[in-house]
Amino acid sequence: MMVASETPTALGDLFVLDLSRILAGPTATQLLGDFGATVIKVENPKTGGDDTRGWGPNYVRDTDGKATDLSAYFMCANRNKQSIAVDISTPEGQKTVRQLAARADVVIENYKPDGLVKYGLDHATLRAKHPGLVYCSISGFGQFGPNRDQPGYDLMAQGYGGIMSLTGDPQGAPTKVGVGIADVMCGMYATIGILAALRHRDATGEGQHIDLSLVDAQMSWLINEGMNFLTSGENPERRGNAHPNIVPYDAFAGSDGHVLVAVGNDAQFKRFCDVIGRPDLGTDTRFATNTLRIEHRDALIPEIRATLEDFTTQEILEKLQSVKVPVGPINTVSEALLSDQAQARGTVISVPAQDFADGTLPLLANPLKLSRTPVQYRRPPPRFGQDTDAVLETLKHPKPPK
Repeated sequence: MMVASETPTALGDLFVLDLSRILAGPTATQLLGDFGATVIKVENPKTGGDDTRGWGPNYVRDTDGKATDLSAYFMCANRNKQSIAVDISTPEGQKTVRQLAARADVVIENYKPDGLVKYGLDHATLRAKHPGLVYCSISGFGQFGPNRDQPGYDLMAQGYGGIMSLTGDPQGAPTKVGVGIADVMCGMYATIGILAALRHRDATGEGQHIDLSLVDAQMSWLINEGMNFLTSGENPERRGNAHPNIVPYDAFAGSDGHVLVAVGNDAQFKRFCDVIGRPDLGTDTRFATNTLRIEHRDALIPEIRATLEDFTTQEILEKLQSVKVPVGPINTVSEALLSDQAQARGTVISVPAQDFADGTLPLLANPLKLSRTPVQYRRPPPRFGQDTDAVLETLKHPKPPK
């Protein structure tokens, strides 16, 4: 049920029609919903809705203790939305979606390129009737290019886009990032593109088509490693937790675990060497500057590792913090989410949900802290098709004014 609020929202006048599923598109529409937009999520009754509803093993349980269609995966990207069950392969379903599109400011979809043409729900068809519509298409490789018809999943995007070649142990296999980061970043780019297109629409009345691919987005955040290649012509090496442009910058073992050390400049390096009892490293001419430390990485890092192994992780943390050298723990997920920092910042929220065993649903919060239009959590992630009747009823009435 909608949670009433007197607090203004940044996007409270926007209507978003969400034809996307899995993670990239839903991430974008969840962000828009967090900022106040009305988001209608269209789900396929033939498949039981969004694919991720079945991506267990962790599911919310109802008041009888039975698993629901709210998997943990689905819940990560689908709050602040209404779910309707519509089969777009039928004339009735196509009519419903077209009626919703007529009221929408934004349509977002992640079908294969031209996959919605046969239903009359593609950008060109809808924009012909609704020239102010902002229409965002997300696909694996984009609407044009030699790979446009290849399917796109996060794993394939990470592999094709280069990030896996940089991730993992140097002696091990190329490794994906532990979460679907290509999908999530693509969703964030989609949100930015939609907001930019809406700004243009508000100024000119003209909508536009946003063509976004998982692979394009992933390549864009190769950032310094991408530029290292473009500058030198040489492929960056996989370095595990080490940094290609800063030394020392890595995970180091203490006597009882690991810590992260990131020495960002030469003054920090001198303080680092002094506090760990190795002033000789700080005065060694081979390590006097970051450029030299990169050049002599193979000589320096073993010395640091051997020294830090004599300290506990807590001792390393306290010593480096005392001289303002960047250092930090490597938390488990539970340690991170239950930390005093996470609690102070509201990283985990609890949304009322009366139909479930605990009466609430824990969710990861939106990290943005907006002073005038704060993020609002108006709706928990919806059950499949729960809002179908209510949304279809609105189509019987005139389009409400902006």
